[in-house]
Amino acid sequence: MDQHQPAPSLSKLEVDVDLGFALFFDALLCFFLLLTVVRCAQTVVDPYGAISTSTYQEEQITN
Repeated sequence: MDQHQPAPSLSKLEVDVDLGFALFFDALLCFFLLLTVVRCAQTVVDPYGAISTSTYQEEQITN
């Protein structure tokens, strides 16, 4: 007869370290993706808002 033993359950102190690192970096990647999407959306809405006025206005040339 084939006897199936239940898989050992993790106690509260035992943590799967690889899973923890994977979830942490996944959350970090999603955070940076969200920041990038927000920044790109701001640039699309107001493309010249982040540029100082002296950059795109002609400067007067004096002799």
